[in-house]
Amino acid sequence: MSDRPPARDALNDIAEGIRAELTTMNAARDAAITRSRELIRHCAECIRAVHRRDWTQADAKFDEIRSAMADLKATVADYPELYHTGYTQDALKEVVEAFATSAIIRQRELPTPQSLGVEASTYLLGLAEAATELRRFILDIMRRDQHHSAESERLLAWMDAIYDQLITFDFPDALTHGLRRQTDIVRSVLERTRGDLTASLRQQRLQDAIARFEARVDDAGA
Repeated sequence: MSDRPPARDALNDIAEGIRAELTTMNAARDAAITRSRELIRHCAECIRAVHRRDWTQADAKFDEIRSAMADLKATVADYPELYHTGYTQDALKEVVEAFATSAIIRQRELPTPQSLGVEASTYLLGLAEAATELRRFILDIMRRDQHHSAESERLLAWMDAIYDQLITFDFPDALTHGLRRQTDIVRSVLERTRGDLTASLRQQRLQDAIARFEARVDDAGA
């Protein structure tokens, strides 16, 4: 017969039950972190493919993103606290960025939070990052074409539109999870990009004026 009081046995059973629950949850957490990193990697590779205009590779990466996203959600399905934690939502934010950036570049319909299966705040944060990503596309266009272009103006207009929407979401940070800070970043990137395009346009006009002048000189000397 055990000398341990029944109450101690009950406490031991409770503790063992909690330990088993936390062990299972910790395993799910470790798996979620791994799957989050994989998902972020797929999203980064997808955006690189979009930069190269490699649509076949981009579409293939979207299939991998959807699969990895489903795996991540399944891993944390029984643990809401893991679903709403930083690493999970950061990965889902990258999903929004990849899909939104591709849609804008390819002039397709912008995905909705519902179609992507993400939270409202996560969608807004991903949209903000997509806006900053557009700057890279604009700079690439300027380097490649060496002049102002209608495509640059179109992408700048998208940056403007996204920023104009983001500043209307004046809600506590507990609901938007850093959206105000991200919106400030978008504003800064937008201003720099507008300045770069303005300088490019002025340079292009100057070069055109010089070319016209030289053409008139050549005609006069002919």
